[in-house]
Amino acid sequence: MEQREGFQSRLGFILVSAGCAIGIGNVWKFPYVAGANGGAIFVLFYLLFLITMGIPVMTMEFAVGRASGQSAVLGYKKLEKEGQKWHLHGWICNLGCYMLMMYYTTVSGWMLAYAWKFITGTFDGMSTEQVSEVFTNLLDNPVEMVLFMGITVVFGFAVLSFGVQGGLEKVNKFMMLGLLALIVVLAGHSLILPGAKEGVAFYLKPNLASARQVGIGHVIVAAMNQAFFTLSLGVGALEIFGSYMDKKQTLGGEAVRIGLLDTFVALLSGLIIFPACFSFDIAPNQGPSLIFITLPQVFVNMPGGRIWGTLFFVFMSFASFSTVTAVFENLIASVIDNFKISRIKSVIINFIVMFIASLPCALGYNLLSGVHIIGGRDILDSEDFIVSNLLLPIGSLIFLLFCVTKLGWGFDNYIEEVNIGNGFKMPKWLKPYFQFVLPVLILFILISGLV
Repeated sequence: MEQREGFQSRLGFILVSAGCAIGIGNVWKFPYVAGANGGAIFVLFYLLFLITMGIPVMTMEFAVGRASGQSAVLGYKKLEKEGQKWHLHGWICNLGCYMLMMYYTTVSGWMLAYAWKFITGTFDGMSTEQVSEVFTNLLDNPVEMVLFMGITVVFGFAVLSFGVQGGLEKVNKFMMLGLLALIVVLAGHSLILPGAKEGVAFYLKPNLASARQVGIGHVIVAAMNQAFFTLSLGVGALEIFGSYMDKKQTLGGEAVRIGLLDTFVALLSGLIIFPACFSFDIAPNQGPSLIFITLPQVFVNMPGGRIWGTLFFVFMSFASFSTVTAVFENLIASVIDNFKISRIKSVIINFIVMFIASLPCALGYNLLSGVHIIGGRDILDSEDFIVSNLLLPIGSLIFLLFCVTKLGWGFDNYIEEVNIGNGFKMPKWLKPYFQFVLPVLILFILISGLV
């Protein structure tokens, strides 16, 4: 069996872990949900729940990984008491990562397709209606859908064949630093557009009337959901990076840094999108169509729009691809750990499985458009429902109960592992909150997602 590899640098660990957390949802979903829920009031609740829910659960995934030095199945096995079955959740984590990537590779492919279309001038001189048709035509074309999904899968596994330091860390460092530079440039450009001020006010000015209109309860639930789901918790996607960590820094401190980086990208995404929408008098209250229909219409009407559109979709490709490579690494490491095979063999096996498993989603809007699975949802939405509404909250609850109850690893072992190293120490007096309040909050998210 190969010697386990770790990160070369602390910056590498933080950027790769943040890359796993920073995904497409940060960029379109956070601004849209914030705008629809009272702007700054939503943002304040979001930050509150990020600190009280997201970051604690993140430290639990990291703790299981670092204490065991293994991926999820063997990590649980090493830390659980004799005869216990917590490790079965490790297999569900692996299944969750496969299922997440089954549709995420398609969405990542959309980002690449749009970056390519802007680079090659597809949108030049198009009318508003023609811009809208580009996305419809992409979905209708099985060859194009499979091609861009395939590029994502091939490139993702090709990067990881070079190992943790030579592949994952090196490429993600470049992508994340590029992403942070691009987001600052794009936000700066949006802020100098005519009429940008109204967009910023809509986004960040506390608006009690708008919060009351949707209902304060609704705002709180939306903020809780966003804070929880933004970090990709519950399927062991971050646990693996804990297993590559050294003991020099506390896990609480590192989790706070990753949470802040994730929030920084989410907040600045709104400063790209809202000023641009208000400047060109386009409603910013759509979901995914905001990215693929509304924003391309904005770029087409903007001086230098081809350049700004290209930069935006390169940024989006970085955001999605950093998540893809991070989750692929989990799949590769899990096969290496559980079946004792080489990295290259694991890469080949996972590439074949992932490419085949991603086909239904890529074909779900054309050849398989008649297939509806859960409650009339199409393939992508059904896969997303299973991951987001079931596997993430249930998985987070299992990690939590394993770390803080006597039935699992136990609070004392968890808190000792979290607080090894320099940096922010998790206070022991939080034990009752972790044992009695946090499980109820996660159950609430699970139930509200199902209802």
